[in-house]
Order: sequence, then C-alpha cells, then structure tokens
Amino acid sequence: MIKSFVMCVFTLWVGLSWASQVTVKDVLDRDVTFNSPAQRVIVGFYPEDYMAIGTEAAYDKVVAMSKYIWEARSASWEMYVKHRPSLQDIPEIGRVDTQTFSVEKAISLNPDVLMLAEWQFKGLGSDIERLENAGISVVVVDYNAQTVERHIKSTELIGLITGQEARAAKIAEEYKQTVENISKRLAAANLPQPKVYTEFGASGVQELGYTFGKNMWGAISTMAGGDNISAPFVEWWGQLNPEQVIASNPDVIIITGYETGKGTDSMLMGQGVDTAEARKRLAGYKDRLGWSSISAVQNNRLFGAYHGACRTILDAAMIEFYAKSMYPDLFSDLNPEQAYLDFYKKYLPVTPKGTFMLSLDN
Repeated sequence: MIKSFVMCVFTLWVGLSWASQVTVKDVLDRDVTFNSPAQRVIVGFYPEDYMAIGTEAAYDKVVAMSKYIWEARSASWEMYVKHRPSLQDIPEIGRVDTQTFSVEKAISLNPDVLMLAEWQFKGLGSDIERLENAGISVVVVDYNAQTVERHIKSTELIGLITGQEARAAKIAEEYKQTVENISKRLAAANLPQPKVYTEFGASGVQELGYTFGKNMWGAISTMAGGDNISAPFVEWWGQLNPEQVIASNPDVIIITGYETGKGTDSMLMGQGVDTAEARKRLAGYKDRLGWSSISAVQNNRLFGAYHGACRTILDAAMIEFYAKSMYPDLFSDLNPEQAYLDFYKKYLPVTPKGTFMLSLDN
C-alpha cells in the first residue's frame, strides 16, 4: 500500500518535472499558457490528427473527447478501437453543434488543456470564460479552413500540447512541401484552369448535396489549381441551385462520401468500401437529371473522394488527388492514394483498407 502510494507520487513528480510552461498564440491569435506536454487533455475535434502528431501515447493523457466526429466514420472508429480498445473508455464530452457539450463535465474532469476547433470555440460563446475561469487552457486549432498557414499552426500547437514538437515540425514541413510542389508546377505549366465542382454525396443522386466555397474541399480544389464553380455562390458550405451546376458546366466533378449514406444510391467511400461498389455509385451520377450536357459527364471526368480525408493534416494526399484529376498529364507521376496510405504507415498505428480515391474512367 505504502509502496504503491510512493510510486504514484513519484510518477506524478516525474510528469510534472518533465513539463514546462509555455505561452503560445493559437490560430485565433489568442495568448494561451499551459504546461507542455499537458497531462490531462480534452480533445474537442480532430482526434485522428491528435494521434498522428502526438503519437498513440498521447491518448494516455486524454481524459475526454467529443467522439461523434470519429464514431460517425464507424468503420474507421472500429479499426482504431480494435487496435486500442481503451478508446471506448474515454468519456464523451458532448457536441457543440447540438448544444450537448457539457461545460460542467469538462470542468469536473480537471483538464490542463481543452483543444477546440475554431467553430466549436465560437459556438461555445460565453462558456469559454467559464472554462478559463476554472483554470482550463483553451487552445483553438483549425484544419477546416484548409489553408497552409492554419494547417501548419494547428500541427505545431498539437505538437506542443503533446510534447511532440519535432514530430509536428516534420509533419508540417511535409505538408508544406506537397502544396509548394504542386503550386510551382502549376505556375511553370501555366495551363488553363479547369472548372471543378465538388459535392458531398451522402444524399444520393436524386438530391443535390452540399458543396463548398472557400474552405474544406473548396479550398483544396483551389490549391490544386482548379476554378471552383461553387465559390461565387457559397461562402463556406451549402447547396447550389441544380440549374447553376449545369450552367457552370464543370470540366471535373468530384463526389465525396463516407462509409455509409442516407440511401441505396449514396456515394460510398472509405474504410472497408469495395471499389466496384463505389464506382457503381459514382456512375449513377451520370444519370442525374440534366447532367448529360455537362462536360465532366460527357468526358467521364467524374471522381470519388473520401470525405473523412478532408480538414485534416492527412489531406495533403487529397490535394495531390485533385491536382492529378484536373491535370492528369502534368501530375501523372503522383500516386495520391499511396501517399495517403504512406502517411498512416509513418504516423499512425493502423492500416486502412478500402476505397479512398476513385476515378470513373479506370
């Protein structure tokens, strides 16, 4: 009994002595002070990024998380739980978007750091002050914006929270190099910009799904050299008028999906998804009312992408995928899907199997 108590005190002392106080600016340019590495963390968003950057061991210090964003990708969540069953035991903290996030529970868990996405921070409003008054350091990160600056900043912040600054710097540099390589080749080639349309295909062929303006897939399509037809009409995300899609006449169409959808014709992509089934779902969009006149449909330039591979440090491979889809000759040497799998091999403890990028023409 005494021996166990002494060991607990020693372990705590070692952990605290290893940590050092840092003051950083988060993505909102807020000064935030906390001990690095943090010993008790609540992960509000970006759970896979937290593991990739902080290592699997970072989850030893996670005292709660908003699980829905991971559990919504059920096959991916099951893959991780099979590898690390203790993920299931991490307490659920609730969702900001459904107003079920429990401030009281967060405070009771006595975390050092609460990591939130920008939209979560804004959604919590005055509750942020309650959390900070309880001694919790709130750090805001943001991969949703899909800018190189915020991707790098968010990666560095997670590196500081988890004590993995060197690993974070390496991952951030690799992301930056991917974007710069594509940008330089596009600038040197000086080719006409293809018009591109991206749609989240969870609703299926009969119902036009959400598209993206200046963030998420919209930003990715722009970084990859495309003329995003949704940008003039949608700021962040929303639906276009079906006639507007036809009138804009995109050269390339990319339909994104998760492992599950709302109906039998929903676009399916991701962990455990059969490529033949995914291609069959994608082909169904050729028969959408009015789409036969669209250039992308006439030329079979329809593609599928895994929606879970966006708004994450893993999405450098998706930028390559968009670039190759729009400029197949210029980027013929790229292998985006292998790049996606290689990231898992280098930085994550699981090996995904399924369909993450797809061309109708293959």
